[in-house]
Amino acid sequence: MKQVAGLFAGVLILAGGAAGAQTPPSASAPVAAPAAPSTVAPQWTVQDFAALPLMASPALSPDGLHIAARVAVKGEQRLVIADIAEGPNRVRQIALGDNDLNWWQWVNDDWLLAGIGAETNVQGAPWYLSRVVSLKRDGSKLNLLAKQVAAQHADDVIWIARDGTPRILLSYQSSIYVNEPGFWPKVDEVDISTGRMRNVVDSRDHVRSWYADAAGTVRMGVGYNDSTRTAKLLYRPDARTSFRVIDRADRRRDESLVTPLLFTPDPTKAIASDNHAGTDALYELNLGTLELGKKLFEAPGFDIGWVEKDASGTALGGVHYTADAPMVHWFDTNLANIQADLDKAVGDRHARIMSTSRDGQRLIVHVGTADQPGVYYYYDTANGTMSPLSRVSERFPGTVRLAPVKTIRYKARDGLEIAAVLTLPKNRDAKNLPLILLPHGGPFARDSEAWDWWVQFLAWRGYAVLQPNYRGSSGYGTAFAEKGEGQWGLAMQDDLNDAVDWAVKQGIADAKRVCMVGASYGGYAAMRAAQRDGAKYRCAVSYAGVSDLAAMMRYDSRFLNHGTRKDWLKEQAPDFAAVSPINFAAQFSSPILLMHGKKDRRVQVGQSREMAEKLKAAGKVDGRDYIYVEQPLGDHHFSREADRLDFLQRLDDFLKAHNPA
Repeated sequence: MKQVAGLFAGVLILAGGAAGAQTPPSASAPVAAPAAPSTVAPQWTVQDFAALPLMASPALSPDGLHIAARVAVKGEQRLVIADIAEGPNRVRQIALGDNDLNWWQWVNDDWLLAGIGAETNVQGAPWYLSRVVSLKRDGSKLNLLAKQVAAQHADDVIWIARDGTPRILLSYQSSIYVNEPGFWPKVDEVDISTGRMRNVVDSRDHVRSWYADAAGTVRMGVGYNDSTRTAKLLYRPDARTSFRVIDRADRRRDESLVTPLLFTPDPTKAIASDNHAGTDALYELNLGTLELGKKLFEAPGFDIGWVEKDASGTALGGVHYTADAPMVHWFDTNLANIQADLDKAVGDRHARIMSTSRDGQRLIVHVGTADQPGVYYYYDTANGTMSPLSRVSERFPGTVRLAPVKTIRYKARDGLEIAAVLTLPKNRDAKNLPLILLPHGGPFARDSEAWDWWVQFLAWRGYAVLQPNYRGSSGYGTAFAEKGEGQWGLAMQDDLNDAVDWAVKQGIADAKRVCMVGASYGGYAAMRAAQRDGAKYRCAVSYAGVSDLAAMMRYDSRFLNHGTRKDWLKEQAPDFAAVSPINFAAQFSSPILLMHGKKDRRVQVGQSREMAEKLKAAGKVDGRDYIYVEQPLGDHHFSREADRLDFLQRLDDFLKAHNPA
């Protein structure tokens, strides 16, 4: 495919060097007990809060002797491979050039995969391409998989061998043209050490997702036809049998398919999640009848998140979910016992098992709290000791506790109970404080009690920070999510205003010193606040916000299944024009700071750029009524430390001018 050939250049392994991280331990220390809080008041800087995580998402190799993690190197994020044992080249940086690092995963003790992405111009339009590279642990070899045949999407790894061989199943497109068979992904078995590929399942019309069991047999495919809004479920019990359609669903009638989270050793059984009882829970699934069986786990009042398979890949290892804070339930007895021991050892902090070796003996554990970024530990259960691996932040010592965080609940004006995360400035009375109302993005997402550099910065500056999980947020069940339908900028916005009223009524917030700050959908809400509810907010700040829903829909029309996305957006906001801030520039009555990254691939930079142009055309004064800042290298996720720092500094200056603490 000529349009993408040569795009993923500049991927390079750099051996040696510490990559800016604490090196892995060579000696053990006792399991960490809670450290005494520091009695000295530290003098933080804006740079401390803007710093990228020193280490993020570390993953152990199957033998537990090697680590792959995202590490901050000179203000940018790199993939680093490190050996636990001492050695001359025990830390290796992976330089990915201008490509995004989207994920990584070990295949065996010598090889791992990394999912990368990059934007290029295809037939006059910007396209985002995805690929998989295989990396040899010692830095001696790198392969770009499906290099000569991959089209736009080629990073869907649906199976990894568990016998130590370097084999995977890769689902990928081989054409960008919808009228060609290769537009729909095929599945190949790939030897990642050589790049050799062998076809396993051919493309099928409209089938975008394939699923394999633990033995590497592709057992299921899910197809969707956007023009008819219909889905189909293809299934076979073994590799010798042909696929047949066993279920269909019509999205126009709100029908959906139940797909397995994992296949069990019994070819007629699987594990799936379903929300028929109001919240997502885990069930046994009969593949012959598609009937749900025994309920295996639920978190009353909350949806479950993702599951972890056990070492065999055929049974549940654990299930993650978020209540007021992130939680996990372990089905694996060994991990359940380890978790219980860790919980006892760390006191009021939280211990999270991040990654385990295949035998469950070696683990990476994160210990921290919502007011402390925490530390990653290497835990070898054979000798019962944990060793510090790396702090999450090199700026905040493990003993420090910043602003306290808790969950509160308030009633919206129609009586709906809403949870919100409240962070209060440390060592200040929670009385008549300036308030930052900080709605999350999504909007189908949610906030919880977890470390947040942005929130902690604001609290350090003296603000109370309130993060409402307004109607339409995820995690609280079907009925709560559905209450957001048709309510973008309306009842969802009222929920935000009601959160302010709660904080004022409690005496926590000064009603005359409130500012709304948000990103993505939160940025949209901040624009809407400045336009619709200026009497309540002294100012507003939008990062990567949406100002024009119709323009967002036109942008989405470039992507596959855009008709379904259009249906969804119309459900959320039936009248785009009535709730798009860009149509009401003259009504903006609160000063607003608009910031956007030029490389944002989620929300186009034009959403903020054109909002600023409309404000100027409406007679608003640049520098007084609005400020627009475009970050040339910024993306949607604050991937670069320089962009984080720039944002916090400008946010700080803006708040000092319009809502000083």
